[in-house]
Amino acid sequence: MQIYSPYNLVISAVHNLTSLFKFHGPFVMVYIMQSTVFSQHLLLLFFWVLYCGIHSFFASTQVKVYFEKKMGKNFRYYRLIYTLFAFVTLCLLLWFQFLMASPIIFNYKILQLVLAMLLIIPGLIIMVISIKKYFLQVSGIRTLFATTIQNHLETGGLHRFVRHPLYFGTILFIWGLLFLLPTLSNAIAVLVITSYVLVGVRLEERKLVLEFGGSYKRYQANVPMLFPGISRKH
Repeated sequence: MQIYSPYNLVISAVHNLTSLFKFHGPFVMVYIMQSTVFSQHLLLLFFWVLYCGIHSFFASTQVKVYFEKKMGKNFRYYRLIYTLFAFVTLCLLLWFQFLMASPIIFNYKILQLVLAMLLIIPGLIIMVISIKKYFLQVSGIRTLFATTIQNHLETGGLHRFVRHPLYFGTILFIWGLLFLLPTLSNAIAVLVITSYVLVGVRLEERKLVLEFGGSYKRYQANVPMLFPGISRKH
């Protein structure tokens, strides 16, 4: 008796669904819709978009206000629960991504390696510095030790160069990984994450203006948002 893993069952289901897109008759036959490789990568794209959508949903002000009313004093643990959920689902998504066989989309060996190191090393350093500084706050662990948390506008350290150093470091790092491992699956992940960051950072800017008012507007006028040396608005 053959045993199917959850991964194979999901792929089989998507493969069967995509077969419905085949057009019969004298017109174009969309055979690509029936390929297992296409099905896997289409599903990966869907999962990454879904992951980012869920992330944004639970991070939105409206949803937070709703849960604050429902959870009462336990709302202080909302960020911690949200972080754990995001971490577990991210691990599952990466597990799904790295299990699949994915074609190489370019192969320039030496050039790839140079570009990868130029992006991965600084990106990783920026990420580590940012995460180390804000880990307790961003993860929600700080709520286990403090009953009241007062946010403050950070303008020192890496924030002197860009307003969102963690996002900047993340973009550098993931694009470096793409040059190091240039598969179609990695390209899908990198493009979705980059798009999500570029859209999400602008929404976060609105929240920060509401929270810090004139102080943040003055900060915006003097420090680039995401990419140093390009534009104060970008």
